[in-house]
Amino acid sequence: MRIGYYPGCALHGSSNDYEMSVRACLDALGAELQELDDWICCGASAAHCINRKLSIALPARNLALAEREGLEELLAPCPLCSMELIRTNTEIAEDADLRHEMAETVELPIQGKTKVLNLIQVFQKIGVDRIKTAVKRELTTFLPACYYGCLLTRPPDILRFDDPDCPSSMETILQALGARTVDWNYKTECCGAGLTMANEDTVLDLSNKILSNASEHGANCVVAACPMCHVNLDMKQNDINARYAATHNMPVYYLSDLIGLAVGLEEKALGINRHFVAANL
Repeated sequence: MRIGYYPGCALHGSSNDYEMSVRACLDALGAELQELDDWICCGASAAHCINRKLSIALPARNLALAEREGLEELLAPCPLCSMELIRTNTEIAEDADLRHEMAETVELPIQGKTKVLNLIQVFQKIGVDRIKTAVKRELTTFLPACYYGCLLTRPPDILRFDDPDCPSSMETILQALGARTVDWNYKTECCGAGLTMANEDTVLDLSNKILSNASEHGANCVVAACPMCHVNLDMKQNDINARYAATHNMPVYYLSDLIGLAVGLEEKALGINRHFVAANL
């Protein structure tokens, strides 16, 4: 299976451990990623606050590149990126005038035809049955709290992915691999996202509540599919503990980490050894 790949800024920067995980896991499952040539930042999460035309033109150029390369589907593992790409795709497909304006702006023809997928959707496309045939060790020691954050399922009228308030797509995959997922209350609550740079107090407060609720419901790890969520829940745990006199020691995995472990990959190949909270499961 060949699929287009838009890494976005985070996966080529501060969260390149996520890219290691995604690439290693999908390669093990026989999915070939074709990275967009000469991609640019999609504008998340600030462009829409500055200039509407810019907020459309940035993702539009990436979508035009995907169309030029003949890619019918495009993986964007970062939910901020996938949301911006999907939003722009929808607007361009439905508005002929905007389509014409964006084609002139980015100097490439664009129709809004490439389907943008998040990471969970790629695993769904591969199929749970196919993933199960590749399993070398079941995840029976894992009690994950599946954390979707606020952008994987929202806005629901644009993304149309899973239940916006009580999603279950990650649980379905992980349960099939032997993990015992927990029911908890904070699976779609915001962690503060990019406020980690501008208002750390808010991020520490929100992330503390998420980690506390996961622990209270019996989880021994959190599983995410967003680089910013991972940063706030993993890298910030020492700061959270210091601020709230907490004792969090909760490993935070990417979804591709756990699937990768299940199909026999080692932690180093997935970048798990680079996480701030040591994996102890």
